[in-house]
Amino acid sequence: MHFISEELENYIEKHSAAEPELLQQLNKETHQKILQPRMLSGHFQGRVLSMLSKILNPEHILELGTYTGYATLCLAEGLKNDGTIDTIDINEELEDIQHKYFSKSPFKDQIIQHIGNALDIVPTLNKKFDLVFIDADKENYINYWNLIVPMMNKGGIILSDNVLWSGKVLEEVQKNDKSTPILLEYNKIVNEDSRVETVLLPIRDGLTVSRVL
Repeated sequence: MHFISEELENYIEKHSAAEPELLQQLNKETHQKILQPRMLSGHFQGRVLSMLSKILNPEHILELGTYTGYATLCLAEGLKNDGTIDTIDINEELEDIQHKYFSKSPFKDQIIQHIGNALDIVPTLNKKFDLVFIDADKENYINYWNLIVPMMNKGGIILSDNVLWSGKVLEEVQKNDKSTPILLEYNKIVNEDSRVETVLLPIRDGLTVSRVL
């Protein structure tokens, strides 16, 4: 679902920072070889993630949902020189393409790949995070939120992707739809959580920015 016209989206991309060459290659290979390439953050959202990370200049980043690693590389652009990004995905079949592009990047020694269930892995990470990107299975968004907020540094940012869910948040929920009711509840919980201040941005499929107080 396009919330603005494709023509306007193309104009926005042309008047935003260029997509780095390595990310262009990853974008192309993802569309050629990987199922559901729409899950890729893409040029415009990728530059938004990069800009937010650069503004924050985080020491530790956590990403839930690596997919092919596009957003990982965008977020890594803002890391401190001695910073790290832990990125978690449950799909081990994507590990090779992730590693291929991570190893080509300037951040190869700062990216820590994890394969498995994020709810099991995150509690083992002995870190306080400055920036978190939630872009994994929607059914666990509330569980991720409850797990992550106490692990954040004050002033840290939590980004939640796909919170508009192709506009389904405004439609009647279908009987077999498990994700939309959870996202509706998640958006309410996040907005009402007194530990953060939140703004929901209509970027691609909806991106919530929550700042920890």
